Amino acid sequence: MKKVLPILASVIIIGLIANCQFKSEPKPEAKQVDPAAYTMKGKELATATQKVLGGNLKAAIESKGTEHALEFCNVKAYPLTDSMAVALNAAISRVSDQPRNAANTANEDELDYITHAKKVLAEGGEVTPKLAQLGDKVVGYYPIITNQLCMQCHGNPDSQIKDATLAKINQLYPADEATGYSEGELRGIWVVEMDIDGE
Repeated sequence: MKKVLPILASVIIIGLIANCQFKSEPKPEAKQVDPAAYTMKGKELATATQKVLGGNLKAAIESKGTEHALEFCNVKAYPLTDSMAVALNAAISRVSDQPRNAANTANEDELDYITHAKKVLAEGGEVTPKLAQLGDKVVGYYPIITNQLCMQCHGNPDSQIKDATLAKINQLYPADEATGYSEGELRGIWVVEMDIDGE
């Protein structure tokens, strides 16, 4: 027993010394961001992407009509958004609580923002963007508000959407949830994910 105690004491002391020497490094603090600067940057990126999509959509309607524009959206909306994301060095997507394409279904955080934004609009307020920092990224949510042009494909199916257009919607998007809107409503949101500068 007398021989075991010194050995045990030595093991404990060595263990304590080793533990002190190999303490884990403290985690680096998250970089502080300027919310106003990133909100503006995200808005610029969302607006630029909206202009490209909207311009192409309007051209498709003017050249071959609304049904052609639906085919254009079905095939070209994702590639155009992706190319803008690459050009602008950000991840950009459109999501909704009533998606036309199931791939554009909002997640829980996005749904929270959409629900809040709809409430603000219903009370006559103005919807403002939301910004969140997630590690080394900043994510911004930006509202997409319906206008007169939107009503051709997203308005009331009984009074605003032509039968041929509705048939094309049902053909291309059998699980469509994106009709029944009025002008000035929240159709969905742009989600813009930006790297924090210097990352």
